Amino acid sequence: MTDQSFTLIATDGAARRGRIDTHRGEIHTPAFMPVGTAGTVKAMYPEQVRETGADILLGNTYHLMLRPGAERVASLGGLHDFMDWQRPILTDSGGFQVMSLSKLRKLTESGVTFQSHIDGTAYELTPERSIEIQTLLDSDIVMQLDECIALPAERPEIERAMELSLRWGERSKTAFGQQPQRALFGIVQGGDDPELRARSAAGLRSIGFDGYAVGGLAVGEPQEVMFRVLGEITPELPVYRPRYLMGVGKPDDILGGIGRGIDMFDCVHPTRAGRHGHAYTRFGVINLKNARHKDDRRPLDEASPNPNCRRFSRAYLSHLVKLEEILGAMILSQINLSYYQELVIGARAAIEAGTFETFAAETRAAWAQGDLPPL
Repeated sequence: MTDQSFTLIATDGAARRGRIDTHRGEIHTPAFMPVGTAGTVKAMYPEQVRETGADILLGNTYHLMLRPGAERVASLGGLHDFMDWQRPILTDSGGFQVMSLSKLRKLTESGVTFQSHIDGTAYELTPERSIEIQTLLDSDIVMQLDECIALPAERPEIERAMELSLRWGERSKTAFGQQPQRALFGIVQGGDDPELRARSAAGLRSIGFDGYAVGGLAVGEPQEVMFRVLGEITPELPVYRPRYLMGVGKPDDILGGIGRGIDMFDCVHPTRAGRHGHAYTRFGVINLKNARHKDDRRPLDEASPNPNCRRFSRAYLSHLVKLEEILGAMILSQINLSYYQELVIGARAAIEAGTFETFAAETRAAWAQGDLPPL
């Protein structure tokens, strides 16, 4: 990725409107990336994901490494052909999932050895192997391997993990080499400690990456702590490189992240919520498990740009959810991903117009007002 691959189109306070150019297409920012963990966004066809407005998906290195295997995906033409998604894909490094397997892994300077949660097979994931796997998958944006720890944590532990992540970042950069059609992102660690975060950002800048992610948030800390850390760290990151907040989040988290200078987000939440009967709309979250919806003929939102939000009655969606029908998960996952794209598209327009603060306030006010009252 060259200096010109990220274009900063407009700013409004700390909020940024930009565009990332890749050989597989443009990524308009702020961007929300649906999560296609194992080569699929759950309960969605690839074309449906694209129709929601998504420019880019996230694939999960850990899960694809285990099944079907990176070498197999490469032999089948790479992840884009494998899942029939011809637009950009970002792959995470696998580190977050491995770190969550605390009872199944051993961490050393070299990397991490772990047992598969599926069958107990032993694997080793090093910075070099993580880059190799992501290259085999043919991802467009590759992430360095890092160590992510849960908060709260003691400062010595946060510092140890941050310093290890920096060393792994340097090894990841060396392993990545020159790949002009791919970008490599570094990951800022340092928990909730401003000094450690600043040291991490400075170390990553000295190594030099195509983009910079903020990791180690939404791991147990309150939202206000996450927002404080973001407000402190984004000024430490290069202006003309994309900034990615990993694994976040809910709509209010995304608004807060955009307002603090973040360009890219990902989270499993919208599809997971859809599979559990929750719909995201401009009225906030609608829980279709609630009995009050069972006789309601109204759609979720007759003014929504999403046709399924206008098409099906609340009564029908409530029925599908109650019976755990697959169609219910499909419809609600699509509605939720559409709403997340509505949110970032609206934010882009507001930033260009210089009205992001008003947009965020009005959006939050609509959520606070809540769903329409029952008939």
